[in-house]
Amino acid sequence: MISKAVELLPELLKQAGKYQEAMAAYRRVLLNPWNLDNDCCGRIQKAFAVFLLHSGLEAGPPSLGAQADGAYVPKNNLEEAILLLLVLMRKIHHGDIQWDPSVLDHLLYALSLCSQTPVLSNQLEELKPGVFHRTERWNLLALCCSGVGQNKAVMNLLRKSLHINERPNDLTALLLAAKICSEDSQLAAGGVGYAQRAVDNAKRVDEHLNVGLRMLGLCLGKQAKVSSSDFERSRLQNEALKSLDSALSFEQDNPDIIFELGAHYAEQRNLNAALRFAKKYIDITGGSVMKGWRLLALILSAQQRFTEAEVVTDAALDETGKWEQGPLLRLKAKLKVSQSRPMEAIETYCYLLALVQAQRKSSGPMKIDSQVEDDKVKEFEVWYGLAALYSSLSHWKDVEVCVKRAREMKQYSAELVHTEGFMHQERGEIQEALASYINASLLDPFYVPSKVRIGALLSKLGSNSLPVARTLLSDALRIEPTNRKAWYHLGMVHKDDGRLADAIDFLQAASMLEESDPVENFRSIL
Repeated sequence: MISKAVELLPELLKQAGKYQEAMAAYRRVLLNPWNLDNDCCGRIQKAFAVFLLHSGLEAGPPSLGAQADGAYVPKNNLEEAILLLLVLMRKIHHGDIQWDPSVLDHLLYALSLCSQTPVLSNQLEELKPGVFHRTERWNLLALCCSGVGQNKAVMNLLRKSLHINERPNDLTALLLAAKICSEDSQLAAGGVGYAQRAVDNAKRVDEHLNVGLRMLGLCLGKQAKVSSSDFERSRLQNEALKSLDSALSFEQDNPDIIFELGAHYAEQRNLNAALRFAKKYIDITGGSVMKGWRLLALILSAQQRFTEAEVVTDAALDETGKWEQGPLLRLKAKLKVSQSRPMEAIETYCYLLALVQAQRKSSGPMKIDSQVEDDKVKEFEVWYGLAALYSSLSHWKDVEVCVKRAREMKQYSAELVHTEGFMHQERGEIQEALASYINASLLDPFYVPSKVRIGALLSKLGSNSLPVARTLLSDALRIEPTNRKAWYHLGMVHKDDGRLADAIDFLQAASMLEESDPVENFRSIL
C-alpha cells in the first residue's frame, strides 16, 4: 500500500497542475528510505526523469539538506534526468529491473541535447547480448559516433548492419551511410550506391523519398569532384542537379535543398541560377543563417559586383553574433583586397585576429580537446590570410612573422610551405621555391596552388620539362576544374609546345573563368 501511495502521489499532483509540488514529492520519495522494491523505484525514477525532460519547468538543484558531502549535485533538469536514467541503466545491467527500451530512448534524447552521445555508446556496449537485435545496436552506435564526427567508426558499423545477411534494406541505416559518404569525396561512389538503394526502398514504403533523393544528389556532386574525365564529371554534375531538383519538388521550401542547389550551380558557374537560389534561401530562413549570406556575397563577387558583395557582408555581420563573425570578416577582408584596398583589409584581419584570441581566452580552461583544436584552426586561418595578403604586397618581413605565428597553431601545413615558396620565387630563388612547392604537394597531394606553381616554373625551364608541367597542370584541373591559373599556364604550355589551337582554347577558358572568379572558392561554404 505504501509503495502504491508514494508512486501515485506525484502523478495526482501533476494531474492537479501542481508541478512544483510534484517535483518535491518525487524527490522525497527517492531520497527517503521507503523500503520500495526495485521495480517500483525504477518506475518512479523513470517517471521523474521524463517529467524533468518534458515538463518545461526548471526544478533547480535539490535542497542542501538532501545533499551528501562529496556527492555530485545536478545543476539543472537535464543533468538530473540524465543521472536518473543512468541509474536505471545501471539497474538494468545488474539485472535488478527488467529491460525497458523507453529508458534508452529517453537517454538518447537527453544526451543528444547536450552533445554527449559517447556516454550513450558506453551504455550500449554494456548491454548484455540478446537484449535487442544486434543491427539495432550497431545502428544506434553509428548514430552516437556520428554525433562526435567519428565517421570511420560509423561506416564500419553500418557496413556490418547493411550486410546481405543482416538488414541490407534498412532505410535509416542506408540514409545515414549515404550522408556520411556525401561528406567525403573518397567515399562518394559508395555513397551513391547507398543513396540509390535508399531511394528504391523509399519508393516501396512511400517514406523519406525526398531525403534519399537529396543524399543521392549530394553524393553524385561529391563524386564528380574526383572524376578523372571531363565527360564523366559533367554527367555526374547533371545527375546531381536532377536529384536535388527532384528532392525539391517534394519539399519546395526546404532550405537545405535550396542552399545545396545554389552552391552546386555556383560551382558550375551558372551564376544567375545560383543567385536566384541564394536569395530564396535567405528569404526562407529570414537571413538567420550565416552560410546563406556568404553564398550570396561570393556569387556577387564572382559577378564582379564587389561593392554589393561588401554591403551583403556588412548586413550579415549585423545579423550574426560576435563569436560567429570570423568567416564573414575574412570574406570582407578579401573583398577589400579585390577592390585594391589592402590597408583596410589588414585592419579587418587584425580585428578578426583580436576577436579569435578574445574568444579563446573567454572560454576558460575547461574546454574539451575538439574546441581547443577548433580555436587553433581559426587563429591559423587568420595568420595565413595575413601572410597571403602581405605576400601580395611584397612585405616579406611581415610575411615571415605571420608564417611563424601560423606555424605555432599548425606545424605542418601545405598553405604555409606554399607561401614560403612564393616568397622564394619573388626573391628570384627559383630552386628553393620549387623545393617548397614540391614539399607543399607532398604534405597535401590535393593542394592545387602548389601544383599550378610547379607546372608554371617547370614550363619555363625548357622543352624537356613541358610534359611534366602539362601532367601537373592537368592533375590540378582534375581536382579543381575551375582554377583559372591552371587553365592559363596549361594554355602557355601548349603554346610553347606548338599546339596553338589547344592553347587558344585553354587561354579562352582561363579568361572566361577570370570573369566569374569569386574571392573565395565556392567549396569553402560546403
